[in-house]
Formats: sequence, structure tokens, C-alpha cells
Amino acid sequence: MEKNPEFDDIRPFYDDEVIPVIKKLLADPQFKEVIYRVFSPEDWIKFEAVMLNIKSKKDFQHGVIKVGLDEVIGKTIDSMVCTGFENVSKKEAYTYISNHRDIVLDAALLAIMLDNEGYETMEIAIGDNLLLYPWIENVVRLNKSFIVKRGINVRQMMEVSTHLSKYIHFAVRDKNESVWIAQREGRAKDSNDKTQESVLKMLSIGGEHNFIENIEELNITPVSLSYEYDPCDYLKAKEFQQKRDNPEFKKSKADDMLNMQTGIFGYKGNVHFQIGKPINPSVKSLELNQSKNELIGKIASLIDREIYLNYRFYPGNYIAYDYLWGNGKFSNHYSMKNKDTFDTYINQQLEKIKLENKDVPYLREKMLEMYAYPVKNHLAVTEQ
Repeated sequence: MEKNPEFDDIRPFYDDEVIPVIKKLLADPQFKEVIYRVFSPEDWIKFEAVMLNIKSKKDFQHGVIKVGLDEVIGKTIDSMVCTGFENVSKKEAYTYISNHRDIVLDAALLAIMLDNEGYETMEIAIGDNLLLYPWIENVVRLNKSFIVKRGINVRQMMEVSTHLSKYIHFAVRDKNESVWIAQREGRAKDSNDKTQESVLKMLSIGGEHNFIENIEELNITPVSLSYEYDPCDYLKAKEFQQKRDNPEFKKSKADDMLNMQTGIFGYKGNVHFQIGKPINPSVKSLELNQSKNELIGKIASLIDREIYLNYRFYPGNYIAYDYLWGNGKFSNHYSMKNKDTFDTYINQQLEKIKLENKDVPYLREKMLEMYAYPVKNHLAVTEQ
């Protein structure tokens, strides 16, 4: 069973809806303006021809998304590797839960790497706060995304969470479609990755069995992603100071758009994804005579542990750790040249921050934390 009208408000488009949506996109002046910024007017004619030839979501992913991302990868990434395919089968559906660094690329790059290895791409959870214009919603739903409703009042929260959870169960169980969801709402801006227990509560409530069976049905598989450089690090540091100085501070639509653009088009160096081991065998061995909250905490720890174990570290991670907490602990993992390169990078990123009362020591510390926390968390699970 692939169709269920219950989820029409949040699901990706069906293949038989693709052609009308493509026509709507091509007629959208805002969409055309964005494409013009990326391509020349002559290229628009070629782009339009490609779009009019698309008949399915897979066509769209291969003909548009993959082509665009391959260009981004070529210009902003030195190497991109995904390991751990031996942990997943091409016949099974999974709920991939990963740490979250980049608004757009975390899931998009994982999808490309799955596709390159002959796996089906997964459906992607995306917050409606990022659907700043109608064309963005159309593009992401063509790209197999389903919508997570944010900014709802407390009264609606249970209903919306249950609806989302039911859809995820429907996708994995009935459609045999893998899904991707971040381990927490929003990015961990200091890179101190921790699975939000509310995410696990949400995932469990849409099943038809008890809590543990509902979690098992989703076949949760942690994914660790590691970027050598995070192009949004200075924007995240800036937001830390803005929130420190004004607890009421909220990002604007323009801030969200800047974060998306910077993440996509900024330099990332080397990138590594590791697909971890599905957690079901560990979930099966949990003692069931615990409270639901205790079980949720244990499952969150299982996911975190798998993510922490599978990070890939670069010289900057070790340097940042030593600056903050290490006192030279990892000095054999980097050279003076590495240190100079990383120092220059951090200083250049700090220069980009425009704030009236710019607190450089605070901002530097926040940026160092972004590169150091993965090492700290990895040590926490390997030195136990």
C-alpha cells in the first residue's frame, strides 16, 4: 500500500503528481529568478528542457538534484566518503538517525551516497520553517521530503507529532521506504550531539504496538557525519552571542536562507559519513521492567554511542580539543603547519562576524567547541 490520503498534507509527491508540479515550478517567477542566479539565461532553456522530461521523483533526483549537488561537491568538497554499507541491506527499510550539521546537505549527501551504491534513496524529514517560499516546498517534496510542522501551539503538538509518527511508520512498514531524520530538532550548533528524547517519543507514538515494538518496527540505524570544515560555523557562533545577549533573539527568514546558502556553497574540505549498525539487536536486549522514560534514555544512549564511535576526525578537531581541554593530549595527531592552517581558518571565519558588541574571545571559544565536542564525546565512549 503506497497511498494513504491521511498523509496528503505532509508526504512527498506521488509520481503521478510530478508533471503538474514541474509545470507549476517552471511558471513560478521566484523559482526562475533563483535558477537564473545559478545558471545563465541560455542554461535556463536547457534546464527547462530537462525539467519537462521528468516523469517521476527518481527522474527529478537524478536529472536535477544529483546534477546540481555533483557541481556543489566538485567546488566545495575535497573528498567525500561513506562507509558502513555492510550494515544495511538493499531489501530492508531503515530509519536513519544522524547528527545534524548542515540544514540541506546532511540528508542530500547521504542520499547521493546511497544511490551511488545501488541503494534506494530515503525520504527526508524537513521542518516547515525552512519552506520559506512555495517553490521550496515543491522542490523538497519532489525530492522525497516529508514535512515536519513546527511553530505549533502546545494543544496541537500531540496531534501533529502523532500524525508525523504515523507517517514515518507507514513509510517504513507499508511502503518499505527508508527515512532520514535528525537526532534533534535543529542543528547541534556546538556539535555536542545528543539524541533528543522527544524525537524518540514522537517516533514511538505512531505505531500500533507497545513502545519497544514500535521502536523496533522503525529499524533505527544511526549515521555519523563529519565535515572537516563547517562553512556555517561563524553564523552559529554569531547566533550563540545574539542569544546570550538577548534571550528573546530569533532567527529571521533571511537568516535561515543565509544559513542554507552558506552551507551549500561554502568550503567543507573532507567529508565522511558512516552508516552505523542498526540498534534493534541492542534494543531487544534491554530490560523491559523499566519505566518508559528510562527506556527512552537507554535508546537515546545507544544511538549516541554509535554516532560517537563512528566520527571521522581531522587535524582541526584535535587542535580545537587541545586548545579547550586537551593540554597537548593529541599533539601527535597534527603538525605545526596543520595548526597554522586551522588558526588562520578560525581567524578568517571570525572576521566574517558582524556584531555591534562583538565578543571575540567568546566567539572563538564557541567555534572551537564546534570542532572539539565530537572528539570529547568519542573519548567518553571509548575510554569507559
